[in-house]
Amino acid sequence: MYGMIATWHMAVEGITKGRKILKDRGCAADAIETAIKEVEDFEFYKSVGYGGLPNEEMEVELDAGYMDGTTFDMGAVGAIKDFANPISIARRLSKEKVNNLLVGEGAEKFAHKEGFQRKNMLTERAKIHYYNRVKEIKEQEIKPYSGHDTVGMVCIDENSNMIAATSTSGLFMKKKGRVGDSPICGSGFYVDSKVGGASATGLGEDLMKGCISYEIVYLMKEGHHPQEACEIAVNKLDEELKERRGMVGDLSVIAMNNKGEWGAATNIEGFSFVVTTENQEPIVYLTKNVNGKCIHERASKEWLDNYIKIITTPLAREGGKIKK
Repeated sequence: MYGMIATWHMAVEGITKGRKILKDRGCAADAIETAIKEVEDFEFYKSVGYGGLPNEEMEVELDAGYMDGTTFDMGAVGAIKDFANPISIARRLSKEKVNNLLVGEGAEKFAHKEGFQRKNMLTERAKIHYYNRVKEIKEQEIKPYSGHDTVGMVCIDENSNMIAATSTSGLFMKKKGRVGDSPICGSGFYVDSKVGGASATGLGEDLMKGCISYEIVYLMKEGHHPQEACEIAVNKLDEELKERRGMVGDLSVIAMNNKGEWGAATNIEGFSFVVTTENQEPIVYLTKNVNGKCIHERASKEWLDNYIKIITTPLAREGGKIKK
């Protein structure tokens, strides 16, 4: 028995490659790293890896986290620049006894010493998005922050080993050095091979307030199905933050237990996720929260085709102005 679940439609190609590794009796660690690298390397996914949207100083700072549910090995990087695959660096850090979470210059020095690929992660397309947003802020006085679609995954292999991992470029136009929930164990990801794993995407500052990935795994350990655990965790944090702060950001989660059962929940419209199991090819689902219960619907071919069309639409700057 094997399976994978991931946040957002952008994970479908990666999940497809990861499933092949699992089908060929490969390990969950290799499957999840391969799957996330596929997302990191595709420049049109503007919230992860190459082509990720920059901070307010037009620098691409990346975050990634990795956890082994059998050994509890954990590694993570935050605000790392100019390296192609932060998920691979996070996995390497998980093998260290200490210094498992490195940020900024320290993470970059470690990656360089270990021979990871250097790469300018700022694309021309991302620059156009940046200048366009600067123009919008100046003309409309809108808030700069937007875009936080972390790719998060949970994977189980035929030996019942489980891995959870994340990768993101974080909030668009964030402050230099800002780190969200994605590389934070217990918030952006958590896994226990004896129980299951979870990962989160959305507004990191709010997701961290509930240590939501750990909460979901705890609920599964208490006997809840992954779907129930996801719904309870999201609804509870959503209500708590509204009560205490009067507002709440985007909260979306995915989970899989050690039986290969899965769940997903959200407090927003338009959350998508991908699932594959031993008996199921990768499927993209759209989900919405209706009175505390999340309804999943398989994405239509029309929706999938339109998604690709939108993210690959050419952008151009003409006469010093931005034109979409």
